[in-house]
Formats: sequence, C-alpha cells, structure tokens
Amino acid sequence: MYGPLWRMLPGPWQVKALLAMVLVIGVVAVCFLWLFPAIAPYMPFNSYSVQRGASP
Repeated sequence: MYGPLWRMLPGPWQVKALLAMVLVIGVVAVCFLWLFPAIAPYMPFNSYSVQRGASP
C-alpha cells in the first residue's frame, strides 16, 4: 500500500517525504476535527455503568 503511494508522489525523496508528512497530518486533522466527533455518541465508553451512592 505504501509503495504505490510513494511512487505516485512527485519529486526526489526529500519532496516525497515532505508530501507524505503533509498527507499524514491532513488525515489526522480530518479524523480529529470531523470523524471522531461524529462517531463519539455511538461509542460504548460514553455510557456510564457505575451508579452514585451504591454500596458494595
């Protein structure tokens, strides 16, 4: 998967490395700004199962 992506990027290896870093930063930003907030309400760790005042 990474080989074809590396070959598609233009320029020498320094430019390819810079473009790859920009792509990774862009994907991470999209995940944190839009993807994770959109799926957060559906995740199971948002529900609490401990009741207040319950004794052991």
